[in-house]
Amino acid sequence: MNAKLVFSLIIITTFFSCGKTQENHINSNKNKTEKMDKITQTEEQWKKQLTPEEYHILREKGTEKPGTGKLLHNKEKGIYVCAGCGNDLFTDEMKFDSHCGWPSFDREIKGDKITKQVDTSHGMIRTEIVCSNCGGHLGHLFDDGITETGQRYCVNSLSLDFIPEVNNEENQSEEIVLGGGCFWCLEAVFLELKGVEDAESGYAGGVIKNPTYKQVSSGVTGHAEVVKVKYNPKQITLREILEVFFTMHDPTTLNKQGADVGTQYRSVVFYTNEKQKKEAENIIEELEENNVFENKIVTEVVPLSNYSKAEDYHQDYYSQNKEQGYCRMVISPKLEKLKKVFTKKLKDLE
Repeated sequence: MNAKLVFSLIIITTFFSCGKTQENHINSNKNKTEKMDKITQTEEQWKKQLTPEEYHILREKGTEKPGTGKLLHNKEKGIYVCAGCGNDLFTDEMKFDSHCGWPSFDREIKGDKITKQVDTSHGMIRTEIVCSNCGGHLGHLFDDGITETGQRYCVNSLSLDFIPEVNNEENQSEEIVLGGGCFWCLEAVFLELKGVEDAESGYAGGVIKNPTYKQVSSGVTGHAEVVKVKYNPKQITLREILEVFFTMHDPTTLNKQGADVGTQYRSVVFYTNEKQKKEAENIIEELEENNVFENKIVTEVVPLSNYSKAEDYHQDYYSQNKEQGYCRMVISPKLEKLKKVFTKKLKDLE
């Protein structure tokens, strides 16, 4: 373990708190650690969220014409998610060409992502598959698959969205999504670092697509407030990004940062590839072995899911509101400490 990192993390602990006052942040999800509820929306809400075609398939159990689906011939690497809520359902490795006219998969992602139920419509007895999170109709499951599983998940393209795998080797810039309490704080911190090209406040890890700030603040969507950090690995390494991350928030408090309480404030690393996962796990292991913190680290290291950018008024919040009470009392002291601990990594010293 880098001794300088240990020292930095120890001397920074007094600045973990990210406690917004009630006028700046909604804290209606006090001490919420129980399992997240399934999505319950009115049909009017679904109609506003979905296109008419998506609504017909997902909510009215419709079927798209064979051979017309946008994902039927998709060969890219990535994850297929529910078009209604973003729930991870299938990967590209599960997809096969069944020549039936609809995207076909021979198995599903583990974790009870899909619910199976009897469908007796149209004079047939079939196994309908629906999204376990939102109840959206996906298609049907048949036992005539041509792979070793013998199964064929026959799914409407309109029931799915596709998230392509990020190949960072083809891009000079890389991205990682981090959650550690208030996104205003983390955004302001990362924007100060050399090699960081952008830090975008957003939401990730929940069960609906494109949530609002009010929905996330209630805690019921399961999203975390996060910052998507875009950086040049030739100027700043992933490890250095994570060193700053673990220094500037308290990774030992479950669903809590200072006065902010709720699952939306959890400590979490959302990775998009194995490199990010291993780097995060390694640094956590080193911090634990060196007893940097008195309490156990509770930071989640999980795949990125359902990310969306936060509303415009959350972007560059500190730079536009430096005289606001929360910025002066919480963010400014964090930045002063950042300048002392990570002096050589700051942009203004270039």
